[in-house]
Amino acid sequence: MKLRAVDISKTASASSIVFEALRKAIIEGELKDGEPLRQDEIAQIFNTSRIPVREAITRLEQQGLVTQQRYKGAVVAAMEPDDVGEIFDFRALVEGEVIAQAVPKMRPETLKKARKYCESFSESDDPMDWGTLNRDFHFTLYRDSSLEFHLSIVSNTLDRIDRYLRAQLVLSNGMPRANTEHFAILEACEAGDAQKAAELTRAHILGAKSSLIEHLKSD
Repeated sequence: MKLRAVDISKTASASSIVFEALRKAIIEGELKDGEPLRQDEIAQIFNTSRIPVREAITRLEQQGLVTQQRYKGAVVAAMEPDDVGEIFDFRALVEGEVIAQAVPKMRPETLKKARKYCESFSESDDPMDWGTLNRDFHFTLYRDSSLEFHLSIVSNTLDRIDRYLRAQLVLSNGMPRANTEHFAILEACEAGDAQKAAELTRAHILGAKSSLIEHLKSD
């Protein structure tokens, strides 16, 4: 199992540390779809009891990153094309509304930070950085909306699909399109055009949906 060993035997927040480590490994694809999460093995890696491991796995289930299978126990949740379609359709609705609400309140420092992330995403040749930079770019543009409940849902949704997005960008040569669309969204925000920013955001998400579903069906 690809997890970095950490001695948390004397740590009060052991379950949180295990949760964050497992969550990161799943999102970044180090733990693959269907891979079992054996509590004894994980507890040994972290030098802790099974109790914080069980608590961490329960939290991962609540986020949709882990599921329980008969005879196997907890495994990394896999995603079917229909699931992807539903999630991306939901993202298009929510994120389009969030950015529309954010643009009229968007501060100069927000736009400056978003451009930095946009350029870093464009210049990066490391697929392991793409998911983080993509999230940083979009969330920077969303934060001035102050719609905290919406943002928490979007964040959890991105956790579920991050590893699939990375694969899609790599295997479908999706970076050039993503770069073009990111800059277009940013320019609409800089121009203060909330409607255009929302339309471009929705189109960006739905385009990624089509590409990702095609990739999943070809596997």
